[in-house]
Order: sequence, then structure tokens, then C-alpha cells
Amino acid sequence: QVQLVESGGGLVQAGGSLRLSCAASGRTFSRYNMAWFRQAPGKEREFAASISWNGGFTYYADSVKGRFTISRDNAKNTVYLQMNSLNTEDTAVYYCAAGSFPTYRPAPPSDNEYGYWGQGTQVTVSS
Repeated sequence: QVQLVESGGGLVQAGGSLRLSCAASGRTFSRYNMAWFRQAPGKEREFAASISWNGGFTYYADSVKGRFTISRDNAKNTVYLQMNSLNTEDTAVYYCAAGSFPTYRPAPPSDNEYGYWGQGTQVTVSS
């Protein structure tokens, strides 16, 4: 099992950047595929980006492709989300999640593909 703690959220102006971090506990972090999701007020949670256990593969939702970059440092048990060119539609609580299965799919996740979740960090983009 893995426990996740997000950080790095905050208030930023449109066009700005933020980097989110997600620190994982446990010695098996490198075995987990990881992802970032987000949930805007009044909306369902949506997938943003994922990365394979070894960092070799990534996948992005169309809404963030070209602006966000997911990465990981297995030596530090941390996954990151670099967010550039932010706009007001990126305002949401951002959650990191660890995969339930060993196989990585560079595709939109299935409902039960990510079973471990952090508590979330708020990102607010002002116009």
C-alpha cells in the first residue's frame, strides 16, 4: 500500500506556472504507475496526466497536453506535475493517485485503474 501527500498548490495569475509535488510513503513507490486528476467546483473529477512506473511513458488529457508535464523521481518517492500557461479553467483541486495494476496503459484510465489517492491540493487561477 502507498500513502500520498500533494503539495505546491496555490493562487496564480492566468498565464503563470505552478509545480505540484506528490510525496509517497513506502519503499515500493517505483512499482506504481502514477497519475494526476483534478476536480473543479461543481464538476466531476477528471484525468489530467499519467506516468508509467519507470517514467518511460506518459499520457495526457487533451485539455492539458502541451501545457502540463508529468514526471517522477523514484529515488525521492515523488511525482510532479509542471503546469504552464495556466488559465481559469485549470482551477481545481488536484489529486495524485497510484495505480492498482502493474501494467501501464497510455490511455484514459478505467474506473478502477487508480486505487490510492492523496488528499488533494487547491490550484486557483485568477484572470
